[in-house]
Amino acid sequence: MSRTSKGPRLYKRAARRKNGAVVRQPVWVVLDGRKEISTGVAATPDQSKAPTEAVKFLSDYLVKQVRPERKAREIDDIPIADVLSIYLDDHIDPEKAESELAAQERHLVQTIGRLNEYWGSKVLTDINTRESKGYVKHRQKEGGGPGGARRDLEMLRAAINHHGAENLHYGKVNVWLPEKGEARDRWLTRSEAAAMIWAAWRYREVQTIHVGPDKGKKVITDRRPLRHVARFLLIGCYTGTRAGAIASASKLRSIGKSYVDLERGMYYRKAIGKKTTNKRQPPAPIPPRLLTHMRRWDRLGVAKEHFVEYNGKPVLSVKKAFKTVVKLAKIDTTVENVTPHTLRHTAATWLMHQGVDLWTAAGYLGMTVEVLERVYGHHHPDHLADAVRGITAKRPMKKAVV
Repeated sequence: MSRTSKGPRLYKRAARRKNGAVVRQPVWVVLDGRKEISTGVAATPDQSKAPTEAVKFLSDYLVKQVRPERKAREIDDIPIADVLSIYLDDHIDPEKAESELAAQERHLVQTIGRLNEYWGSKVLTDINTRESKGYVKHRQKEGGGPGGARRDLEMLRAAINHHGAENLHYGKVNVWLPEKGEARDRWLTRSEAAAMIWAAWRYREVQTIHVGPDKGKKVITDRRPLRHVARFLLIGCYTGTRAGAIASASKLRSIGKSYVDLERGMYYRKAIGKKTTNKRQPPAPIPPRLLTHMRRWDRLGVAKEHFVEYNGKPVLSVKKAFKTVVKLAKIDTTVENVTPHTLRHTAATWLMHQGVDLWTAAGYLGMTVEVLERVYGHHHPDHLADAVRGITAKRPMKKAVV
């Protein structure tokens, strides 16, 4: 009986020696059956897990190289690597380059890579509660949390459901999920937002001299490498738009990009050509103050095509630069971290502080009234106002009956 394929996976190849001398350094490779593909990432003896670069290489390999056979099989014969690969193939064009992938697509590739590292060598019948809990522990060792592990396992479940919907396996496979955590609502005060914007706008790059008599001396240059984060902050705080739609916001109509109509002052947040999902991104009018900024960026040539550009090119992610700005502005993160998604919480909270009608605010942000009221409703000035007035009001006196 033939052995079930373990699917493409990462393996740390030891150094190769000849006549006592090292002729090839240790390296991480992708094992795909009898094939061995080098990732180009050096391995060290103390490494017990693959580095990020090797995981990314495996993700790209799954997207572009692996083409599992699409035929119906029993679940005990189907490698999970095949299930993940088919899901990836059906959701991403394998011919796309990394720079062409939207934020949501890059997230999908990264998540599939993480899942394949742990589950790729297993088959569908290996999925059970114990293994799922093992993945949660594995994810935490990698620096993630229960929330991230839950989202990964939700994608694994989606991949399995998609595989079944394509009539490629028989039988039902359940995926255990950890409990859903409390919704985060960390938001920025107006003073915190202003501090971050000014920190990003004023920051000047510091470089070290490497030659000459001043070697080792640090010099403040005229380069302003964080100004794109300032523009990101303004758009995020004023519109509550998700990070991916801000990064793709363009003044030109183009497939796969959000469109900003500077003449009419409208922001079409859903990328052109993108299917509507439960992550609502309805068009919204741009606040006058932000519209003034955006028109000035266009007039001065700051926004050549996109409103958040770095060195004249659109950004793929602002996470790293955003984290730097949080430190520069000395924002308190002891209780909860501040991320690009915090700007969405900030916009929702500011709308509640101003007493904006729930239905109107929900439509502007692109979320349901139920979610807005449940997560942010306590910030509204009318929240439980009747109870507050009633608890201290005097009881009306009853008229005497004649």
